Amino acid sequence: MTPAFFHQTVLLEEAVNALKVKPSGIYIDGTFGRGGHSRAILERLGQSGRLLALDRDPSAVAAAREIDDRRFSVFHRRFGELGKVVQEAGIRFADGVLLDVGVSSPQIDEGRRGFSFRFDAPLDMRMDTTQSETAASFLARAELKEITEVIKDYGEERFAFQIAKKIVAARSVRPLTTTGELAALVRETVRKREPAQDPATRTFQALRIYVNQELEQLALALPQTVNILARAGRLVVICFHSLEDRIVKRFMRGQSDADSLPKALPLRVHELPRPCLRLIGKPVRAGEAEVVRNPRARSAVMRVAERLDGAFLPEAA
Repeated sequence: MTPAFFHQTVLLEEAVNALKVKPSGIYIDGTFGRGGHSRAILERLGQSGRLLALDRDPSAVAAAREIDDRRFSVFHRRFGELGKVVQEAGIRFADGVLLDVGVSSPQIDEGRRGFSFRFDAPLDMRMDTTQSETAASFLARAELKEITEVIKDYGEERFAFQIAKKIVAARSVRPLTTTGELAALVRETVRKREPAQDPATRTFQALRIYVNQELEQLALALPQTVNILARAGRLVVICFHSLEDRIVKRFMRGQSDADSLPKALPLRVHELPRPCLRLIGKPVRAGEAEVVRNPRARSAVMRVAERLDGAFLPEAA
């Protein structure tokens, strides 16, 4: 039997309020998780409304299928496949898209998934357990240079080379197959770390992001959301890491600028590309009370934009 996990949805009211849910609207929850946002959206929808939810994690999809509501549909997909899901659902435009980026609490707290160094478990780290290589498989086949780059780029770890070198040396004796083995190896390598942070934190984060192609999926999804949104539709994105938030911030700002060309150029106004998005408010962070209830909310940043009449975007290949 699958254990039950208590999941606190971060920025629940803030995110759903930002969507400005219309009773007859069509909405997309790009990361169902355990359904906190989806259930809140359904509460605000009327009988003619519709909600599509996606998740790459089979456990999350199984939880979503327990919702018995004719207005609700769930798809076992990554949010980089939003466009395909919309086509399959027979929808042209949506009134709002919500992306809650990153790993979920149940994934971290279920030790056997291998996301956390708090448990000694198989070194897996896949969000979708039906596809892609595990973290253990990657560490077994990758060269020193690639391991270094992954830990440095995705974990922002200044000891990336030393850690990678230690991994390569260790696997020549026997493969690294558990989270406990990897965490111990990193702790031996990184003796000093900021208070309250385990030395293995950045390495585990880097491997998780790499194995699941999290940044690539986000970069794929964002142009698709703009093409899916109806005029005045809202895009709401919650990130938990600076690398993700940087991608979202640059994308939203880039699509909200009318043009960066000098105004003195001899071009008529209608020849300039029109912006696709309008930024809504400032980035939102969890309040003190929510952080006390759920410390994982501390790093959350929510950004909101609204669809304008600008052109459709070419989607990433």
